[in-house]
Amino acid sequence: MFIGVDIGTSSTKGVVIDDAGAVVASASVGYDFDRPRPGWAETDPRLWWDASRRVLLELAERVGGKNIAAIGLSGQMHGSVFLGPDALNKAGTDEPVAIGKALMWNDQRTGAQCEKIAAQVGGARVFVERVGNAPLTGFTLPKILWLRETEPEAFDRLAAVCNPKDFVRLCLSGQLATDVGDASGTLLFDVERRAWSPEMIAAVGLDAGILPPVFESGAVVGAVTRWACEQTGIRAGTPIVAGSGDNQCGGVGAGIVMSGGVLITLGTSGVVFAHANKCVKDLGSDTPGRVHTMCSATGTGEKAGAWTITGCMLSAGGSLEWARGLLGSTVPFDELMHEASQVAPGSGGLVFLPYLTGERCPHADAAARGAWVGLTRNSGRGAMIRSVVEGVCLGLAEVLDLVESLTGRAAEIRLGGGGAKSLLWRQILADTLGRELVSLGVDEGPAHGAALIASVAGGAFGTIEEAASAAVGVSQVTRPGKDAAAQQSLRPIYGRLYPTLRETMGMLGQL
Repeated sequence: MFIGVDIGTSSTKGVVIDDAGAVVASASVGYDFDRPRPGWAETDPRLWWDASRRVLLELAERVGGKNIAAIGLSGQMHGSVFLGPDALNKAGTDEPVAIGKALMWNDQRTGAQCEKIAAQVGGARVFVERVGNAPLTGFTLPKILWLRETEPEAFDRLAAVCNPKDFVRLCLSGQLATDVGDASGTLLFDVERRAWSPEMIAAVGLDAGILPPVFESGAVVGAVTRWACEQTGIRAGTPIVAGSGDNQCGGVGAGIVMSGGVLITLGTSGVVFAHANKCVKDLGSDTPGRVHTMCSATGTGEKAGAWTITGCMLSAGGSLEWARGLLGSTVPFDELMHEASQVAPGSGGLVFLPYLTGERCPHADAAARGAWVGLTRNSGRGAMIRSVVEGVCLGLAEVLDLVESLTGRAAEIRLGGGGAKSLLWRQILADTLGRELVSLGVDEGPAHGAALIASVAGGAFGTIEEAASAAVGVSQVTRPGKDAAAQQSLRPIYGRLYPTLRETMGMLGQL
């Protein structure tokens, strides 16, 4: 058996699969993160380790820690954990302590650093040409520079920076490492060559020594130590694979490991994810880098993997969670969605912009703000909830257009994430896109993908593509319905709102 662990934004989840890739057990531990200022998102990385430890301990008790052949790791991308020498020395024998809080993927504090490095390097286009992605606030490099500029004493102690799942591996094995997928989200990694970029590292004046060694996702990187065995119940010596970011592992868990398929994930964020057999960069517009080119999680210790094209909205399910807390925190989710289902498409002339934490795609704008446009005295709770779902779907339609402009029209769109469990959300999305949506037979998300990657290292399958094809099935198809034309008529209205409000949003952000 094999375990996959996904260190997510609001919870850490683990799944156990058998040699055929079927899920036999799962566990999760929830948590929150700190928001000390508007646009800031941070947490103590020990929270991730404690949640991972508890998940592994529960799974080990249920299936037997000695029966686990390998562990795969996944996690939220771009989260920046700053480590000093003491933390590296303790790793694997004691709980390492980071330098301050980890800055998360949805943290927006680094706008000034993004502008500075774009000007320093020669603009966003040069960034995309060199490392596949434009400088955005959520990425790792601006966060390192923020630490250097605002907390110089902490920066002077910096010995290494890593991502959330790599911090958990450090705790489990004492090994500092990352994979090509997570490295792709740092702005310091040449995604085409699959190696750290000496040119970019030199351009921003960093010491390459703070960056971890990089491996393909299926390569074995370390093993569970005796101390970690005591903490988790997993046998000492159990191999740990490199794993990857949550989008890449989610792609494996959804079977998106070959060209032609797209995965839309309705999680805290909204992600449109496509596989690509060649390295394609978003250079064909006046705004390069609107979507991200990254290395896929299909590589192993024996062969390099492919690439992915990803567009990410920062607040999809997060928007609905916020609206529920505001409008009906004690009302069951199903009841709120039923109220929304009684409202006609267009929500009575109410449109929602889901930019609650700024936005990344299709508008790379940390100053973007959420909005309800069209409120009247007749705007009831059902209309407001439906407008949130419609707003997210309209945003995802724009993201899908960008992704398919690079990859071509997808033959199949698969749907994952917690929002995909809602019939109403699935139907509104299918109507908005005018496309069939395929639901997964088993939707355990990135944790399942991480476990499948581990199963290849453990010998259950020959390749990650083989593992995904064997283990991932589909359950149902949602087709565009009678409201499709009405939902699609909202697209030009929605598309006008951000350009119209952009300057005002920036002014509000200065208050």
